[in-house]
Amino acid sequence: MPARGQIRTRAKICGITRIEDAKAVVAAGADAIGLVFYPPSPRSVTVEQARDIAAAIPAFVTVTALFVNPTVEQVQSVLDAVRIDLIQFHGDEDDGFCQQFNRPYIKAIRVRQASDMVEACVRFPGALSLLLDSYKPGVPGGTGETFDWSLVPENLSKPIILAGGLNPANVANAIQDVKPFAVDVSGGVEAEGPNGLQKGIKDASKIQAFMNEVYRG
Repeated sequence: MPARGQIRTRAKICGITRIEDAKAVVAAGADAIGLVFYPPSPRSVTVEQARDIAAAIPAFVTVTALFVNPTVEQVQSVLDAVRIDLIQFHGDEDDGFCQQFNRPYIKAIRVRQASDMVEACVRFPGALSLLLDSYKPGVPGGTGETFDWSLVPENLSKPIILAGGLNPANVANAIQDVKPFAVDVSGGVEAEGPNGLQKGIKDASKIQAFMNEVYRG
C-alpha cells in the first residue's frame, strides 16, 4: 500500500465487453473502465452493449470511451446514448478535434523515443493526461507489448498513464520504475482459451491480482 501522504497509482481496465467483467473491475477496486469504439478491434462494443455496461458502473468509477480517428458524428452518437465520463483518443486526432465534445480527454501516444512525449505535451494542451503505449507499425494500440520504460522523461508537464503489455507479473515493477499517475491494462487480464487469450473476455482473478500488484507498487 502507498505510504501515508503518497499518491496512490490509479488503474483503468480497458476493453470491457461484458457487464460481469465491469462488475469484477469495480469489485477489485479499479478506478476506471475502458469501452472501445473501434470496430476493427476484437474488444470493440456497440452503443447498445456500452449503454448496458455503463449503467452497471457506480459513481466514482470513470467510464472511458476509446476512439481511433473517429468522425465527429461517431463520437457524438456515443456521447448521446451512453454515460461517458472521459474520452481517450488513440489515432491522429489533434487537440482542437479532441476538445470539441464537452468531455475531458486523454491522448494516447505510441512511444518510439523520449521526444515523442515531450512534444505531445505541447501539441495537446487540452489533454488531462498522456497515455503511453507501445509503438507497432499499423497498430493503434492494444499490442500487448511493453516499451522501453527508461525512455519516459522525468517531470513531464502532464500526468502520464502507462500502458502496453502490463500484467499482474510486471505492473508493480512498472510503477516503481516509471512512477506513473495511472496504469492501463487490457490483454494482461484477459481469460485464457484453447487458442490463447480470449480478447474482450476478462478473468476476474487476473483483475484482482493486477489490482493487488498496483497497490503493492
